[in-house]
Amino acid sequence: LALKNDGTVWAWGQNNNGQLGNASTSNSSVPTQVSSLTGIFAIGAGQDFSFALKNDGTVWSWGNGSYGQLGNGTTSVSHVPTQVTSLTGITAITGGLFQTLALKNDGTVWSWGSGNEGELGNGYSGQYNIPKQITALTNIVSIAAGRYHCLAVKNDGTVWTWGYNHDGQLGYSTINDSSSIPKQVSSLSGIKEVVGGWNFSVALKNDSTVWA
Repeated sequence: LALKNDGTVWAWGQNNNGQLGNASTSNSSVPTQVSSLTGIFAIGAGQDFSFALKNDGTVWSWGNGSYGQLGNGTTSVSHVPTQVTSLTGITAITGGLFQTLALKNDGTVWSWGSGNEGELGNGYSGQYNIPKQITALTNIVSIAAGRYHCLAVKNDGTVWTWGYNHDGQLGYSTINDSSSIPKQVSSLSGIKEVVGGWNFSVALKNDSTVWA
């Protein structure tokens, strides 16, 4: 995916599930414009789905929705962008393999898609087809998602993680201790941004040091 400075979104590559958002399932080796999307200021992608955040705070998604990751109340494939149900006031979005997170302007975090490893952050394994608030999180300023895990930074510089932890990606003192609710990473403070990888995490401190 690519976001142009005119607010349009362009995509290329594999398109078997409509993840290019151009109303087809044909692969493309050159950028094609995503249908009917304008006024976009942030984009992202998961395994075979894509999403975009508009200037008006709404979220739009397309591609494979079999795990509810499109957030539009269905588990269907969509070849064009559809609006994520009941979400407004969004300031940031991020996606993992089959899950999506959104950060609202009130500091709350909302999740949808696959939660089989606890990555939806609400205390159980399952999936959501529409966004639900992660009730344990408030005052969040930054979010990130990895393969099966997620991260959030609070306005006090603490980091909170949840989901799959079999490789220590949640930053707890032990591995193989996955969590379906957010827990604080006790060894981190003064953090301003986090990133999630396949099975690892990275954090940027206010002093410009990086922790992994």
